[in-house]
Amino acid sequence: MKFIKHLLLFCIFATFLTSAQNKEITLEEIWSGAFRTESMDALHSMKNGQQYSVLNFDRASGTTSIEVYDYKTLKKVKTLVNSTDIESIPYFTNYTFSDDESQILLATDVESIFRRSSLGKYYIFDTKTKQVTLVAEEKIQEPTFSPDGTKLGYGYKNNLFIKDLKSGKTTQITFDGEKNKIINGITDWVYEEEFGFVRAFEWNAASNKIAFIRFDETNVPEFSMDVYGSELYPTQDVFKYPKAGETNATVSLYLYNLTTDKASEIEVNKEYSDFYIPRIKWTNNPDVLSAHFLNRHQNELDLWLIDAENNSNKLILEERDKAYVDITDDLTFLKDNSFIWTSEKDGNNHIYHYSKDGELLNQVTKGNWEVTSYYGFDQKQDKIFYQSTENGSINRDAYSIKLNGRSKERLTKNEGTNRASFSADFSYFINSFSNATTPPEYTLNDAKSGDLIKKIKDNEKLLQKLAAYSISPKEFSTIYVNGNDLNMWLIKPANFDDSKEYPLFMYQYSGPGSQSVSNSWNNSNDYWYQYLAQKGYIVACVDGRGTGLKGADFKKVTQKELGKFEVEDQIEAAKQLGELSYIDASRIGIWGWSYGGFMSSNALFKGNDVFKMAIAVAPVTSWRFYDSVYTERYMTTPQENPSGYDDNSPINHVDKLKGDFLLIHGTADDNVHVQNTMRMVEALVQANKQFEWMIYPDKNHGIYGGNTRLHLFTKMTDFIDRTLGDKRD
Repeated sequence: MKFIKHLLLFCIFATFLTSAQNKEITLEEIWSGAFRTESMDALHSMKNGQQYSVLNFDRASGTTSIEVYDYKTLKKVKTLVNSTDIESIPYFTNYTFSDDESQILLATDVESIFRRSSLGKYYIFDTKTKQVTLVAEEKIQEPTFSPDGTKLGYGYKNNLFIKDLKSGKTTQITFDGEKNKIINGITDWVYEEEFGFVRAFEWNAASNKIAFIRFDETNVPEFSMDVYGSELYPTQDVFKYPKAGETNATVSLYLYNLTTDKASEIEVNKEYSDFYIPRIKWTNNPDVLSAHFLNRHQNELDLWLIDAENNSNKLILEERDKAYVDITDDLTFLKDNSFIWTSEKDGNNHIYHYSKDGELLNQVTKGNWEVTSYYGFDQKQDKIFYQSTENGSINRDAYSIKLNGRSKERLTKNEGTNRASFSADFSYFINSFSNATTPPEYTLNDAKSGDLIKKIKDNEKLLQKLAAYSISPKEFSTIYVNGNDLNMWLIKPANFDDSKEYPLFMYQYSGPGSQSVSNSWNNSNDYWYQYLAQKGYIVACVDGRGTGLKGADFKKVTQKELGKFEVEDQIEAAKQLGELSYIDASRIGIWGWSYGGFMSSNALFKGNDVFKMAIAVAPVTSWRFYDSVYTERYMTTPQENPSGYDDNSPINHVDKLKGDFLLIHGTADDNVHVQNTMRMVEALVQANKQFEWMIYPDKNHGIYGGNTRLHLFTKMTDFIDRTLGDKRD
């Protein structure tokens, strides 16, 4: 039909299409890791620019080591440390070098707190003496070397500590930390989840000052979760969680001077009283700190420079947007303290160069495409390295460009998803490449030309294994919906016959700035879609309005109305797909997780004449229940925008349910609380609507552990078979 414009059709290698292709994927294989890919873990470019290190885990012995390789030859130069040689450490899970690489921080016995935060036992390994030193008897957070390598800062029980690595003395530098009240130098729940960082303290270049953020959570409402466990009585997990419109933690910025042993609060002259400090970073001047201040609506971002010696501050950049300003880690100070910044102010995310006083010197990149990662700046070559969508929004490539915006070079050659990791001197990069038909492969490339030097690692064994299976190609195209060309992929049964009619099962996530249609290798869910295709389903995914990498206007059109335009697009896309001769319009289903569960619920209720079933896993059912930072970024507060919150809440549309609905949640979900599902259940019951649901005790937002994922996807598959598998009256 005319409304589908085919961009790319990836055909699986000929080996997949031979008579040997008779094996079928099983759910047990998917969730046991049978299709796991090989990777390069904890890749680190050594300071000399000629070598790199990786973390090696020996599954047979259960030990770990740090191996150093030469970029030119790719041969192993040495083993820096092996856990078999350290009596006190059976294995370690991560490592961090000091700036001069003479010391290595080894993480052991790590336990998760929330999504990004953890507690662990840490050891320092001296590469010269081979001595190992335990940092602290207790489990600590975010240990970080000072730039001169003589000290280590870390968090413990909401306070900050400094360990002198020469004397072994540990000094506590904050004293008011208290659970669910005051946190020093470590982020609260909502900062961790929505601003994407945990360590809220930074060393200056001279190693004599630490800047840190203090969080006062005293007035933030608490959320409690029952932990059922295996004992006779359950316990409770109680933590501070600011929901939309509720009180946030009061944040303040402090400087601790190691010379005077004093901490002082830093204040700037803001025009708003309710604010966030989402990033702090020292400039090259050890006395000058930069800090991002963001208003609560998140549409006004100010960059301040704070002079610690003169006790003065200066506003050098103001970023404004009618919707919101994204927070990134791209701020880079050059030798002259001019800086690199990324912004969407021209309608796409691009790179800008500013003077040390905040004067715009140059917009470095331009065009109707998005910069998706900023890799760094090479002072010697006067080059910026970055990743972008210049070769199509579903692809990623690495580029170099002069600081003045000239002499741009595409460094990656293969069409798909390329991610570059540059050597410290920007002479080489290791490229991780994959696309829909190529599992991840790692190559060494020349950073000037992008030319291949050597292959490092591939997943050819996995390809050979998959050759025996009935694999269907993922077909990429666009579909014209509600005035926009939307990216889409389809997976059809391997024995597809266009004279037959097939049920359609749609997946989407749809959250602001997200992307589900990308030219990259399979994740676990993709194997599930192959499994469903084996069973006779066509599986589709459409990235509607509000998703990312197609410009700011496309992404921000959903502002103040989450769940309106995105749902309209899924409904209309399903209608159009249902008009295809080989799709049975009476058997169309949709599913999603988290934001996707919010969407699939709404799609079934609002599109009850299109969708016959939906599965919602860990869904938001009202944005009134979700956290302040994420929700208000797109919706402002419920007090300001009540209709935006309520008009598109699936709870308020349960009366429209006609089809089959499966609702799934974990009780220990600290992110999207099970409260969302409980309120949905009550609304469905009071509307006298029949549905199915599944609760996973003590499982978080990811719903995993042991056989949990296998059980979850077996349940979802059985539900799909019962509701879409056979034609029903």
